[in-house]
Amino acid sequence: MRIRTAIAASALALTPVLGAAGSPAAAITPAKHAGLAAECGVRSDGRLYCGNKAGARGYADRSYRSATRGTLDGTFSWFSCWGHGDPHPGGNDIWYWTLLDNGAWGNVPAVDVNTGQDPAPGLRAC
Repeated sequence: MRIRTAIAASALALTPVLGAAGSPAAAITPAKHAGLAAECGVRSDGRLYCGNKAGARGYADRSYRSATRGTLDGTFSWFSCWGHGDPHPGGNDIWYWTLLDNGAWGNVPAVDVNTGQDPAPGLRAC
């Protein structure tokens, strides 16, 4: 009985260490994640990498009246291009095209993307 108790206690003591080391989230510390969210620019692959509103919706067309195709559940995404569409609460009519978290493509209003200006400098129009 004492041996089982000792083994169980050892396993419990190691669980947080093993869990943290094996966790994908452990690879990105809060400080690293904050740096990603602050980044917003076009990289050498031509995509805009930028912070975005968690839960931002992607639409079939550049309009809130079109069908919702999915969401961006995280707060850092890439966008392949931009286009003009319906005005949105961000004070312009710029929408960004991206691959949503469910695998569908959609248009995200610029108000939900943390750009300094719209359209983002260096990103191609589509």
